[in-house]
Amino acid sequence: MSTPKRPNILILFTDDQRFDTIHALGYEHIHTPTMDRLVEEGTAFSRAYIMGGSCPAVCMPSRAMLMTGRTLYHLEAQGQSVPDAHAMMGETFQEAGYTTWGAGKWHNGTPAYARSFTAGAEIFFGGMDDHWNVPACDFDPTGRYDNAHPFIRTPQTTNAVTMRHCDHIVPGKHSSELFAEAAIDALEHYEDDAPFLMYVSFMAPHDPRTMPASFLRMYDPEEVELPPSYKPEHPFDNGELRVRDELLADFPRTPEEIRRHNAEYYAMISHLDAQIGRVLDVLDAKGLTDETIVVLAGDNGLAIGRHGLMGKQNLYDHSVHVPLVMRGPGVPRGEVRDAQCYLLDIYPTLCELAQVAVPETVEGRSLVPALNEADANGRETLCFAYRGFQRAVQDGRYKLIEYVVDGERTTQLFDLQEDPWELTNLAEDPAYAEVKAALRGALRRWRTELDDDQPGQGADFWAGYKVENA
Repeated sequence: MSTPKRPNILILFTDDQRFDTIHALGYEHIHTPTMDRLVEEGTAFSRAYIMGGSCPAVCMPSRAMLMTGRTLYHLEAQGQSVPDAHAMMGETFQEAGYTTWGAGKWHNGTPAYARSFTAGAEIFFGGMDDHWNVPACDFDPTGRYDNAHPFIRTPQTTNAVTMRHCDHIVPGKHSSELFAEAAIDALEHYEDDAPFLMYVSFMAPHDPRTMPASFLRMYDPEEVELPPSYKPEHPFDNGELRVRDELLADFPRTPEEIRRHNAEYYAMISHLDAQIGRVLDVLDAKGLTDETIVVLAGDNGLAIGRHGLMGKQNLYDHSVHVPLVMRGPGVPRGEVRDAQCYLLDIYPTLCELAQVAVPETVEGRSLVPALNEADANGRETLCFAYRGFQRAVQDGRYKLIEYVVDGERTTQLFDLQEDPWELTNLAEDPAYAEVKAALRGALRRWRTELDDDQPGQGADFWAGYKVENA
């Protein structure tokens, strides 16, 4: 008796896409017909989150957590390096007989990429760049990626010349089109009997927010609504008010400027949506749709004027809450799941759906129980961290955010059910003293479980926090 072929896997990973930027799930004024189709044909997780970040480039640890299934402070090496001891998702599926293919943004170093993929194209080893002039690499079967070209960073960061892994610059083609067309070409020429795991990692909608003019014309800035949490400035120092992302708009933030930024953001997402649609059309044409698990997810959210912030270097919902939609074999159609989860849970979920053994190094939890049972419980609490300044924890209803900046303590407590925009701070309300105490207890437990005591990170936060005396 022959063993049934395992499902193909297609991961579509976006950059800086906030959770509420899919028409079918949130903002009714955005145009995302492809993502809407995935929602209608699959299952959306309405409470999917990242754990935060250990550096301003939040996407680096976020992507490492996705690909290793490890929690934030168990990555053991931050940023561009992923230890060999951590089983990469691509490695695990290769061992199970998969062909693994990758294109687009890879922000975790060339050795980890080489371990993950057996093929690929148009690989971008970096964090951000000009969408119309992408410095890309061809797939290197040796895994060395020795080529490097000088590259001058944008004025928002630094003018220093750095060396960048790059075989060629791709002028005049938008990054979303470049990566989608690489995936399309790979799918059209895929004749292997083995199943594939394909990872298409887009640079959009990360700034610089540029896109074909036809998509920009879809959104009139004067008609873009300001979010209820819009503020000209953040009300206190959160430790990261002058990081690069925050310098993309003037201080104080004006309504006109925030409307313009959001119009450009939505236009980038609509353009991205169209390119994803082209990839899914090829799946249909090749007859692969029914045997392919598709995962749509994002690496982190973005403020763009909410709470007076522009970036993702914070722990508000708009920055840690991300889209997550799955479609394909083993995934219910047209369902929404409210179970709390992390992006790092995707790895073991795909393993279970494909009947692939989960490596011991993976700390994520499979979401298959939530796929099978609409009322299945997710994680009881979620913990979030950002550098040595901010920590947060939320249960099914309430969220606590704690700040330690230059020895100054600030506490926020929000009722997410009644106040999803996180506008009303309940931290000093005596009626919520027990809620605050319970969440502080959960935060202490997470501190131990996550080994959140690294120098320059958790150690600094907890030294100033002194929660036991709070």
